[in-house]
This record gives sequence, structure tokens and C-alpha cells, in this order.
Amino acid sequence: MRIKYWKLIRPDAITVWRSELVKSRLNWYYLVMENKLPAKFMIAKKVFVDINALNEYSLEELWELHDTLSKDFNKLRESVYSGKLNLEELEEPHESKATYLDVKIEIAHKIIEKCELCEWKCGVNRHNKVGMCRLGTDAYVTTYFLHVGEEAPLVPSGTIFYGSCNFRCVFCQNHDISQETPFQGIKVGPRDLATIQEYLRLEGARNINHVGGEPTPNLPIILESLKHLNINVPQLWNSNMYLSEHSLKLLIDIVDIWLPDFKYGNNDCALKYSKVTRYFDVVSRNLGVICNNRDPIIIRHLVLPNHIDCCTKKVLEWIANNCKHALVNIMSQYRPEYLVLRDPRKYMEIARTPTYDEMNVAYNFAKELGISYEEVS
Repeated sequence: MRIKYWKLIRPDAITVWRSELVKSRLNWYYLVMENKLPAKFMIAKKVFVDINALNEYSLEELWELHDTLSKDFNKLRESVYSGKLNLEELEEPHESKATYLDVKIEIAHKIIEKCELCEWKCGVNRHNKVGMCRLGTDAYVTTYFLHVGEEAPLVPSGTIFYGSCNFRCVFCQNHDISQETPFQGIKVGPRDLATIQEYLRLEGARNINHVGGEPTPNLPIILESLKHLNINVPQLWNSNMYLSEHSLKLLIDIVDIWLPDFKYGNNDCALKYSKVTRYFDVVSRNLGVICNNRDPIIIRHLVLPNHIDCCTKKVLEWIANNCKHALVNIMSQYRPEYLVLRDPRKYMEIARTPTYDEMNVAYNFAKELGISYEEVS
């Protein structure tokens, strides 16, 4: 497989890997990126079960099977990671046997019959009508390209923007693809999505960056695309992290590096600006699972003006106490957009960019807490 790494155009995307701290904290991702280890989805395709007709199983039975196969997956992954086993020596997938990935795909498709992919848990049968995310069973890709504006360890990132979102952020910079219907872009099936990922990897992508909008409503098609993807590439989940425990369970043995947002330090601010309930409870729960799993993770925190004490400090304190191995991007990119720009008097407190002093307070507080942010901020 010939990958065009010559397309790297940011010097820090090369020099960042001279940091032993970055290499250590993103070790699994780095080794997959460099083709020294297989991505998790490729390992999941080598965990077999002597079952073919998975659609005949109930959701409860599928989850029981999933939990058993998860143990087999982790044993196999550890053997591959430690160098005791070469994945290529294992049996290739074939039609007479289902795989761990197949089980995940079947579960995801069953979940949207009474949808609980995200924490809204709207219960809609998305085969018949759209859910809170405004999606049925189709997925829309609005654009895909080699992104050179992401964090240095990720550049160039094979970024796929999906239409739809489960948030209603009043300052959304991508509101045209996340909140406005009908969704722009092209309707894609699993094979189409696999072809896009292969193209991006061969063009020089260090990873496949699933983003939007929000990728979570598109989970069934994303998982199924990996069944048709036969090229090694790290899977990156770039998300608001308002996904359900079910979705996180489906993703935890698939995602090679996480790029979550952690915007709000409390539930009230999230309700006011993103129109979601229990935000801090849900996001901290999900990040806790990922951090306890010691997965590679770069947490993004967007600094909002006038929200240093209620949000920035609370988020950074949580990270310092619960996810010490995370790299953290403390972002100054906030600007008033969308509804805030249209009616600044209604959102006066966030109708400006963060000040130099606010950003310094955020950086200094992170430094006091021992958070590693300079490598990716």
C-alpha cells in the first residue's frame, strides 16, 4: 500500500512526533497510522462466531454475543500489540461465519428501529420517520478531503463531514450541514463510504475523521462501511460525545483515537446554548469510559467568552482528575455565528470572541492542573 505522505504541508505535523509524551499517549494510534499495527476494525473482522443469520437474533441475544466476542477481541488485540501474533496469519472472513464487526453492525441497525443511538433516546423507528437528528436510515456526506487544520498529530486528516446533528447550538459554524434540512451533500451507502475512506488513505490521510454535524446518527452505515474497507487506517471519532451507552459500547473496540468536544462545565449552559439536557453528566460518563480504557484521546475544549469559571475551569478540573493521559486542545476559535450573529442582543454574553486575558486564564489554569495542552493547542 503506497500512501502519499508527501502531501504533509504543516511542519508541526512532523515535529510533533519528536515528543516522547505525544508518542507515548497516542501510541496505539501512532503505530496504526504508520502501518505497524492493524486498526481495531481489522482485528474485529478476525474475531469469528459460527453464526450467519444474525438477523434472527433478538437485540438482547446480540448484546450477549457482543459481550462474549469483546473478550475475544481484547485477547487478540493484546496478542497483536505485544507482537506475539501477526494478524495476517489468521483466518480471513468468509460468508459462513459472522464476525465481531458483523454483530456490531446488526445491533446498530436494530437500535434504530427504536432509536437510542444518542442520549436523546427519541425511540423513533427511523425506517419510517426521522429521529431527533432529522435522519432516517440514509447517511449524507456533505464533503470529504484531506484536512490540514486539525491538531498536529492528525494532519493530514481524512475528514468526512456528515449531515445532521443531535445538538442545536446557537453559535454553530456548520449549521448549514448540521441543522438545515434537506441535508446537503450526497447520499452514501456502506460501500460508497468505504471507497471514500480508501481514497483518502491512499491520498495521504493519517486517519479517517468521522465528523459533521455529528457522526453518531450515521453509526449503522459507518460501521457497515468498515466491512467493505480493506485498507489499514486509524478510525477517529470527532464527536460532541452525546452518544448513548449503547453506541459507545459499539464504538469502543472500533475507534483508534478519540477527538471529543467537551464544551460545557455544567448542564445549564449546555441547555441554553445547545438545547440538550444532562450534558455534563452524559459527556463526562462517556469520556470516563474512554479514559478508563486508556484509549488515545485528544479532548477539545472551546473557550466561550464569559464562561471561564462556569465552563472552562470545570471542564479542565474534570480532565485533570479523570483523564490524566489525555492531550487537550484549549481552543480560542470561538466566534459568534448563526443565531448569535443574527440576534446578538439575545446572546450578549457570547456575542464576541474570547479575549486575550480569558485565554491566558484558561492556559494558566491548565498548566496549574498539570494538563498537557501545549502540544496540540
